[in-house]
Amino acid sequence: MDWMILPYQRYFEFTGRSRRKEYWMFTLLQFLIILGIVALAFAFSSQGEDVAMAILYGGLGILVLASFIPSLAVQVRRFHDQDLTGWLVLLGFIPYLGGLIILVFMCIDGKRGPNKYGPDPKGGVDPNVFA
Repeated sequence: MDWMILPYQRYFEFTGRSRRKEYWMFTLLQFLIILGIVALAFAFSSQGEDVAMAILYGGLGILVLASFIPSLAVQVRRFHDQDLTGWLVLLGFIPYLGGLIILVFMCIDGKRGPNKYGPDPKGGVDPNVFA
């Protein structure tokens, strides 16, 4: 559970590096919460509970707004983990292909050892130790 809420704890932190686990657990948490809210909204819609649906969709809107900055920040830190610039997040604005490109980058493992964005978030041994 700690991995799921870590991007909220690092809300405006666009520096440093993040592991794949942090990114994907955060994405899973968002997906599960949105799925639960939409399921409740459908359950209330079949009963004609318009007020409850409005509250649920309002909560969904607040969640999306509250998660926007942490989502960007964790993506930037994932790019940093691969020793790439965080500006690659802007690839997401390319219609159709942008999301797919981001998805591929979020699945790639980070660079082992420290890079210009910080130490390896997995810890581990510096690859230059035996050089």
